[in-house]
Amino acid sequence: MIQELQDNYGHLFEEALINEIDQTGTYREVHEGHKLMEIGDYVKSMPLLVSGVIKVLREDDDGDELLLYFLEHGDTCAMTLTCCMGHTRSEIRAIAETNTQLIMVPVQKMEEWLAKYSSWRNFVLQSYHNRLNEMLETIDSIAFLKMDERLLKYLKDKARVTHDDMISTTHQQIAYELHTSRVVISRLLKKMEKLGKIKLYRNQIKMMEA
Repeated sequence: MIQELQDNYGHLFEEALINEIDQTGTYREVHEGHKLMEIGDYVKSMPLLVSGVIKVLREDDDGDELLLYFLEHGDTCAMTLTCCMGHTRSEIRAIAETNTQLIMVPVQKMEEWLAKYSSWRNFVLQSYHNRLNEMLETIDSIAFLKMDERLLKYLKDKARVTHDDMISTTHQQIAYELHTSRVVISRLLKKMEKLGKIKLYRNQIKMMEA
């Protein structure tokens, strides 16, 4: 695990902190689609991503989901930090978008390291800043973008974080994550295909433009 830590976090953390994470953290590998965190769960550890992508979603009273943001390697989740340090239940759902490797850090150590390591403190604050910006971007897209623009942005973001212009998903899954209906998504995808922006396959979408 020490090598993965050095490769992904060596430029951020002191050697002593890297060693502590190696000693106290738990290495995990999860498959695409695995649910890492559920709404209402108590959070006892925080993930540090080594590789892969995790999507973070919210749910309304009717059980419909909305994609908030993606976490990539070298990231952590500010929502998780808040729950860990406040000892409150999770308000988000986290699902592996791709096969993912991560290191789970115990909540007790997170609080200890805030006082002990300036690099950890900076990392936590930067994580809050990054996730806040991403949530503001999500709010802006809902408030100011038309659904076809939101859909195109969603597909581009997926292709960017997975480093693959072939996106494996269903129209229904997209509808869930954009908080709309499958009929609307299917209609917009067909329109985008006619415009040459995408190519539709069974349960796959190929991006034709960056």
